Amino acid sequence: MVARRKVAVVGVALSDCGRVDDATPYALHAQAARRALADAGLDRSLVDGFASAGLGTLAPVEVAEYLGLRPTWVDSTSVGGSTWEVMAAHAADAIAAGHARVVLLAYGSTARADVHAGRRTGTLSFGTRGPLQFEVPYGHTLIAKYAMAARRHMIEYGTTIEQLAEVAVQTRANAALNPEAMFRTPVTVDEVLAGPVIADPFTKLHCCVRSDGGAAVLLAAEEYVRDCRTSPVWVLGSGEYVSHAAMSGWADFTVSPVAVSGRLAFERAGVRPDEMDFAEIYDAFTYMTLVTLEDLGFCGKGEGGAFVEKGRLRVGGGGLPVNTDGGGLSAQHPGMRGLFLLVEAVRQLRGEGGERQVRRGADGGLPRLGVASGTGGWFCSSGTVVLGAG
Repeated sequence: MVARRKVAVVGVALSDCGRVDDATPYALHAQAARRALADAGLDRSLVDGFASAGLGTLAPVEVAEYLGLRPTWVDSTSVGGSTWEVMAAHAADAIAAGHARVVLLAYGSTARADVHAGRRTGTLSFGTRGPLQFEVPYGHTLIAKYAMAARRHMIEYGTTIEQLAEVAVQTRANAALNPEAMFRTPVTVDEVLAGPVIADPFTKLHCCVRSDGGAAVLLAAEEYVRDCRTSPVWVLGSGEYVSHAAMSGWADFTVSPVAVSGRLAFERAGVRPDEMDFAEIYDAFTYMTLVTLEDLGFCGKGEGGAFVEKGRLRVGGGGLPVNTDGGGLSAQHPGMRGLFLLVEAVRQLRGEGGERQVRRGADGGLPRLGVASGTGGWFCSSGTVVLGAG
């Protein structure tokens, strides 16, 4: 039996993000990919694996051709926002098994620019086929589904709207330290609550921003690490899970699929949640952050509201820094944002966070362990990856 190789993230990058009116999604893919390769210091000829989703009729064939790649290993898994954590897990398994040596994950979207230019509407539709045909006639949107789940949590556990607002406030505080964040002006709980209602109980600032942007991540087998210009960040363990298609099939609105993917990732990495120095969590809505913290095991079920109080999610707040770049609520959210979680986690573990750099305990050392956990659809899917510094 061939020994499995260790796998590291050796390059990460973002394309231009925020308001990008003069680029196509393909161009953002390419910009992020070039920057990730430059970050790693590896030649493009070494890339024999490619993964992408969300663009083109035959993704990732079209995007790979645009990038000038001819991969012998591909993945086009598309499970919403968790796509990239799931793809990273697949890529790591393929490299470990010897099916690929260097795999590029790339994403790009002009979601904001398309709406402003009239190329698409602001309403996201998942269609009317399959199980969704039984829900579409009732008209509830993606946002409304998350809002209903948040309301269920409030009823079951006494979670307050002020506690949910704290997630937005603290995420914005982290964004204020990130020069690449789209919105950096601090907000208060009162300002979050005073905003226009989007879907009860969510006001505008409970919801993610709409932006343009792309990201890329490069994973490589351990023997290529010595040729890279950056310190490796090792993939220690991962987990993935899908739970339901229609909301009517969701057994418990207060439990996300992260409860399974997170447990698997920590078990496979051989570490505990309380050993994590930070967490990057998919946050299309404030409720997603709160319930994901519970399901990752950072607090008990129903204790998320109390956990997020008193600034515990802020960089330097004395608790667990969460979404250190400002997250989808403030930094950028061009669609399936899971790849951005991996980029930020790697930057933190390499000590490249700048003003938002996470420090460990009293000694002020760099973080050693971090977790990136993405969710997709209306908490239909999840992927969790545990990463460790080189």
